[in-house]
Amino acid sequence: METIKFSDKYFMKQALKEAQKSFDADEVPVGAVIVCKDKIIARAHNLTERLNDVTAHAEMQAFTAATNYLNSKYLDGCILYVTVEPCVMCAGASFWTHISKIVYGAKDEKNGYSKISDKILHPKTKVKKGVMEKECSDLIKKFFEKKR
Repeated sequence: METIKFSDKYFMKQALKEAQKSFDADEVPVGAVIVCKDKIIARAHNLTERLNDVTAHAEMQAFTAATNYLNSKYLDGCILYVTVEPCVMCAGASFWTHISKIVYGAKDEKNGYSKISDKILHPKTKVKKGVMEKECSDLIKKFFEKKR
């Protein structure tokens, strides 16, 4: 039996679908999926407005769903796909999950973790930047233009 290897672009498209849900709900449009062994084990999007909770970022929701799915507090061997560079809070949480890799689309010049330090991430966490950057960036820009 042949194993199908999905691409980073495939999984980022799934994260973008989550971001669109945020956009449609008038939330900052950030979406995330967590993948383990080429299978999506968690899908999430921002819920900060709906839950009235500043910690309800897409990544935080995804971490909770993935750890529940695996029945483990660690996400070794998992990949987080997120449409926008994680903030310091989400990067810090990723440290504690031991997630193996983070793949993000658009850079967050104002609030991204890399503005502070790349050392926030777990030393074993790999990072891939700029996957479907234009699509991810365009959705965020469209949201904030609509707000003005």
